[in-house]
Amino acid sequence: MADEDKVIITCAVTGVLTNPKQHPVPVTPAEMAASAKQAFDAGASIMHLHFRMQDEAMGHLPSWDPDVAETVTRAVREACPGVIINMSTGVIGADVSGPIACMERIRPEIAACNAGSLNYLKTRADGEWAWPPMVFDNPVGKVKAMLDAMSKTGAMPEFECFDVGIVRSVGLYVENRMATHPDYNYVMGVASGMPTDPDLLELLRRYSRPECTWQVTAIGRAEVWPLHRRAAELGGALRTGLEDTFYLPDGSRAKSNGELIDAMTRMARECGRHPASPAEARQILRLAA
Repeated sequence: MADEDKVIITCAVTGVLTNPKQHPVPVTPAEMAASAKQAFDAGASIMHLHFRMQDEAMGHLPSWDPDVAETVTRAVREACPGVIINMSTGVIGADVSGPIACMERIRPEIAACNAGSLNYLKTRADGEWAWPPMVFDNPVGKVKAMLDAMSKTGAMPEFECFDVGIVRSVGLYVENRMATHPDYNYVMGVASGMPTDPDLLELLRRYSRPECTWQVTAIGRAEVWPLHRRAAELGGALRTGLEDTFYLPDGSRAKSNGELIDAMTRMARECGRHPASPAEARQILRLAA
């Protein structure tokens, strides 16, 4: 089977702030491991991890406790032999000590690097703000601090891009020698960022560095699935999970990460793509074996 027929599938196991009392997101190490195992068995070779507070009734909040990160990551790795760990590093404000401490402890193969700033906005049906307007601040100095930590810990940066300007900024990071061979993640579906429009993908590829790996994070309901299909057709890697959506292609609600990855795997096969094993994914991404 040709390498281009292989597709890397990432499971975004749990997000940040989603309330586990309202949605089926895993929180504890045992829950994270069990959910990751279902996704792994369904075809995911990479697990994108956020860490949650483990105190009673606090599981909807993020944690940068290295002990929590280590316990969760160890449980996932034990449940999914050979799996590739992709760690979130997103944090508001200039203090990046928490994500860096977790990276230093768990040594992930990949770390998400938010590549630029965004006004993070959403309105309700009545036009009022869904939350107080905020800036997801990722100035160049903060990006460089993250990249330096990733270089130190051996993590490959995955550049999360929320708009076209951020995509183009990644090319400038390469020119400035902050990065070498970038891996792009086009984050689409944030109300104040790029929409889940499949027609955008070819433009985004045009504005990205040539011959670089890429994937799409599609946030939304059933409307995300045509975007995933177009990414598969264009040769991109694929990602889904309870961090990104609670909906299956038919509009029904997903009960688990396993269901979402199973749907993604079936869609990929319909496009002539087949899930890459962890070893194949490492080769495609140039990660250490």
